Amino acid sequence: MRDPLDGSSWSSANTVAGFSQSAPNDVLMRYAAAELPRAKTALLLDIGCGAARNAAPLAAMGWRVMGVDLSWPMLRAAVERARAEHVDARLSVALAPMDALPIRDRSVDLVVAHGIWNLAESGVQFRAAVREAARVARSGAGLFVFTFSRNTLPPAAEPVGGESVVFTQFSGRPQVFLTETQLVGELEAAGFKLDPAVPVTEYNRPARGALRTGGPVIYEAKFRRGS
Repeated sequence: MRDPLDGSSWSSANTVAGFSQSAPNDVLMRYAAAELPRAKTALLLDIGCGAARNAAPLAAMGWRVMGVDLSWPMLRAAVERARAEHVDARLSVALAPMDALPIRDRSVDLVVAHGIWNLAESGVQFRAAVREAARVARSGAGLFVFTFSRNTLPPAAEPVGGESVVFTQFSGRPQVFLTETQLVGELEAAGFKLDPAVPVTEYNRPARGALRTGGPVIYEAKFRRGS
């Protein structure tokens, strides 16, 4: 089968190798460990799983993980890592886009959207992806989000014509950048409520007047699916 991302950096050998060796997100690991006892079937969906940076450790934790991605080389690396770490019985992968998930309605106990929704190229695609996550999530399911903050870009940066959250100034290609209000509002519109006990965290935001670094500013937040 043809790799949908053939020729892109996401399927390059160097990128795949880098992701294969990356450590998991420690905040996600702690959150997933706390969520596991309340899970009905322990099914976790990792959207944009890449080479199983997070998916393999989550499977080792005890979750039944379904990872989806659009890069064949990343998925092959995920399978190889799962076998090497002896979690292949608990980790499955599928080639699928963020806005068309091959998962049954209301079947997932925890959704992980780690560095994936910011790759949407339009508001339509982004909102479709969020709705798909809401469709597959059980009532009360957790959602872990790691995505680009609008504070990555200068205040004067303008979105792509006809869009409100899509900009090209960061990488030259359309990507989603959200304010905290937009992040919470978009997810609430799909049926996810921000966990009031866990504040939204923003990483890498430069101090007022400081020079901006090359990397993105990131929002990290936890939500829960309503009934």
